[in-house]
Amino acid sequence: MSKLRAKISGVHGWVPPYILTNKELETMVETTDEWIMTRTGIRERHILKGEGLGTSDMGAEAVKGLLEKTGTKPEEVDLLICATVTPDMTFPATGNIISDKTGLCNAFSFDINAACSGLLFTLITASKYVETGMYKKVIVVGADKMSSITDYTSRETCVLFGDAAGAILLEPTTEDVGIMDSIAGTDGSGRNYLHMKAGGSLKPPSHETVDAREHFIFQEGQPVFKFAVTRMADVSAEIMERNNLTADDISYLVPHQANLRIIDATARRMGVGKEKVMINIDRYGNTTDATIPLCLWEWEDKLKKGDNIILAAFGGGFTWGSIWVKWAY
Repeated sequence: MSKLRAKISGVHGWVPPYILTNKELETMVETTDEWIMTRTGIRERHILKGEGLGTSDMGAEAVKGLLEKTGTKPEEVDLLICATVTPDMTFPATGNIISDKTGLCNAFSFDINAACSGLLFTLITASKYVETGMYKKVIVVGADKMSSITDYTSRETCVLFGDAAGAILLEPTTEDVGIMDSIAGTDGSGRNYLHMKAGGSLKPPSHETVDAREHFIFQEGQPVFKFAVTRMADVSAEIMERNNLTADDISYLVPHQANLRIIDATARRMGVGKEKVMINIDRYGNTTDATIPLCLWEWEDKLKKGDNIILAAFGGGFTWGSIWVKWAY
């Protein structure tokens, strides 16, 4: 019997219509377009505006678009896993809510939180349900409303993040395509440099935590940058080496869109030229779990069956990972 693999058979993205530009940020904090572009490569980001709208609303839009373009009926979906760090609520899982909003009446669903590596961890997890033959149609959603935990009085962090969602359909195949290999890692000591101080069981919400602005992203830039450059670059090179892939074999690197300098360092470590790197950080910023599916969505018409693609990410925790994908359509 041929080996069963999980192939990507469709991708779709969704971004809110409102665009927050660097020029507008100049009126909010002490910064400039040049300062932001030089350090991050970000020109603008999309922000979800409107009363009562959360991560699930963006995720639902991405899933609806995915179902329509792949001709998939909601009742055919067996499982949905949502990667997010900004759930609608502590519970129930945002995946549950997305399933309800999109009519996935036969799917069970849950969330995975691995910060900016969450989409990769979720893809790896979802692929196993397909590879074992348990399920035939699995949807992975990467969605985050980062504006909900961003401090717009801090120029160090408010320039970085945007809101968006992406959805990926996985199906079984016996062809030599799909998710071929993956590597993932964590180092919990990294929590000291990138986290949200309050809101969890360790430090529940209170007047004091709100007044101290502890419900926003906290980041020590230098340690995070140094660790991200090393881990994301090394893990991408490692997955190539253990599968005997050279830079010539790679059609595209799909890196998490956190910082243009981190992306450049990863590409150099792999020996991959800029023409093979998917980059949209300038238009969306860091959308956490949505960055990789947004890239695949935007480059979808350029991809060909059999293309070797390396997905790579680094996130708070610390977390990191890489996946080798052979494009299936």
